[in-house]
Order: sequence, then structure tokens, then C-alpha cells
Amino acid sequence: MSLFDWLKRKGSEQSGNPDHADIVPQALKKRYEVFADYFQFYLWDEREQPDAPTDYTEEDTKRRIKAAPFVVVIQPARNMTVPVEVEVSDGPPTLAFDNWDHVAEASVELPSGRLEIHECTGGSIDVLPVAPGTYRVRAYFGGLDTLSEDGLDGDDQYSIFLWPAPFAPIEVLKQYVDPR
Repeated sequence: MSLFDWLKRKGSEQSGNPDHADIVPQALKKRYEVFADYFQFYLWDEREQPDAPTDYTEEDTKRRIKAAPFVVVIQPARNMTVPVEVEVSDGPPTLAFDNWDHVAEASVELPSGRLEIHECTGGSIDVLPVAPGTYRVRAYFGGLDTLSEDGLDGDDQYSIFLWPAPFAPIEVLKQYVDPR
């Protein structure tokens, strides 16, 4: 059963009407403005609301992604509000890295079927319905070379894709090296 079939079934069960699919999003793709205080924001299971990891190594910072039980930490290049697109699909996106500076992956368990996008200090941004299970998270980082000298301004952007997949360790698919 695909992710979207599962969502449609759950929507039908909740509404009591098997033909009532309009309560389920047709495409799980949304854009946000996320305050990346402390250079981070979280994707986590809403019910679990885990503690975000605080023990960062130089390698974690270089990867720009960190995972712990029920949470993935995305580490943008700016400690400001940044544009973020989040998309959930049945399978991985195509491997197109040309327009991106950095690409990294991690896994997250979402047993409640509710993916929460959460700011470090600002609280919840949104909760998206997903099929309960394990997901791969691929984070794309773009425009990293557009940051001002003080790091406050820039045209950086972030796209996050999630799809059901078995657990796998963190992997950097394309490493950004700051030319400065």
C-alpha cells in the first residue's frame, strides 16, 4: 500500500465516508519560513516530542544534519529565518545535485504518523500527516555562497524530502566546502 493510499484510507476511516478523500492532502509539499535559531530546526514525531541532541561534534556541523531517536536536526547556514520546503512522497527524489551546494540524509522514526516541523526556540511550525514508520530524510542546501560576511543575509534555501525507507546511517551525498 502506498503512502497516499494509506492516507486516503485513514481519512475515510476518520470521516466515516469511504469516498471522502478531500480531508487528506493530495500532495504533501509545503513551504515555510523557519527561524533557525542556534543554526537548527527539527523534524520529529509529534507524539514523542524528543529532546533534540545537544552533543555536537565538528563532524556533525560539517554534515549539517544530525539524528537522534525520533528526531532529525537540520542545520542551516544562517541563524535567521530561512525558506524551507518540505515534501513527503512514496519514494526518493531523483538524484539531481547540480543546483544544490550540500546534500545529506538521515533516518527518522515517526510512529505516530505525525511529522512535526519545529523551531529550536520558536515552537511548532506545522504537523503533517504521514503513514507511521521509518523515513529517510534528504536535506538539500542551496545558495550557501550568497551569505553576507556577517552571515545575517543571504539567498540560501533548503528543501527537505521524506519517504518511507529502512533505517540507514547519516550520509553526506554532496559536501559543501566554504570558499572563504
